[in-house]
Amino acid sequence: MWRKRTSEKPKRLRVGLALSGGAARGIAHVGVLKVLEEHNIRVDCIAGTSAGAVVAGAYAAGLSLADLEDVGRKMRWRNMGRVTLSKLGIQHNERMGEFIRERFPVTRFEDLKMPLAVVAADLRTGETVVLKDEGDLAFAIRASCALPGWYVPVTDEGGRQLVDGGLVANVPTAAVRSLGADVVIAVDVNAEGAKFMGAPQSLIGVLMQSMIVVHRTAAARQLELADVVIRPKIGHIRWDEMGRADELIAAGEHAARACLEEIRFALEPPAEPPRKWLRRWQSEAANKSEKHLTSS
Repeated sequence: MWRKRTSEKPKRLRVGLALSGGAARGIAHVGVLKVLEEHNIRVDCIAGTSAGAVVAGAYAAGLSLADLEDVGRKMRWRNMGRVTLSKLGIQHNERMGEFIRERFPVTRFEDLKMPLAVVAADLRTGETVVLKDEGDLAFAIRASCALPGWYVPVTDEGGRQLVDGGLVANVPTAAVRSLGADVVIAVDVNAEGAKFMGAPQSLIGVLMQSMIVVHRTAAARQLELADVVIRPKIGHIRWDEMGRADELIAAGEHAARACLEEIRFALEPPAEPPRKWLRRWQSEAANKSEKHLTSS
């Protein structure tokens, strides 16, 4: 029996964006967002770790891309922290919270324009801590950016000492998937490693290179949860070079444009399953074909 064709449009797939940590390199995320907006690829939810949390938080809060670019160009390390006498770190990053409250349109998870997840790590247990749904956005971003040894850990209401989320999930694909994303686009600003370092020439160099290897191995597992991975070619830029914002944004744009076809393919609605009569006809035809080959 023939069925009347439906005029209903297929459900639009929800897009989730996972922005990696990477210190100054995180400014490249802005270039990716610019290209997605230019090509009308709507982001429905977003997650960020460390520097990615700053960009993700600003975007979810409703900061325009023009303002986000301006923040990226003006941000300096002095905006992030101040020296402290604490035994737990060289600096407090409370200044980062002030920076966020001065520039973001809203600073509560409840008031954001889209669902956001910010990833931090519990220093004592090593567990992943995903901050979302409610609470102070500035606190969450500070926690996600609290690099152990440099910044003093951020303590939450439960007494947990929270530090940089890059220790547990530098590319927060699982976090954005938990927000209901059907298609996850990950941006890994550390994909090229540290080309500026060259071959290790000292014990410190060996330790640094070893840390990069461990970091990339962990990120590889996280990237398996992504449908599309954007990898800006910025391995030649150090993590502390905030003054290269224009170059980083341009690299993010270039990498995102290179992935547009892959993104569009991932966003195509799933094919409608064959109707019952079509499946039955295909099965009968296959049986007849098999019998014909057997008899001959």
